[in-house]
Amino acid sequence: MAITVSLVSLFGLVLFFLLRSKTLGYGSAFIAVMFGFYLASTGAAASMNQLTAAVVDAVQNL
Repeated sequence: MAITVSLVSLFGLVLFFLLRSKTLGYGSAFIAVMFGFYLASTGAAASMNQLTAAVVDAVQNL
């Protein structure tokens, strides 16, 4: 669990700086995929799914 959280933090930080510097390419895509992969295996995955479902429901009701 500690390794997963640290990898999520690392990939999230790298992705943040890549997006901030507008450096997009194959490396950025890999970082984004790895960030999503490791984020999905943490405890935050259920909260993210609920948030996404709530946003989709809210947009449909507009």
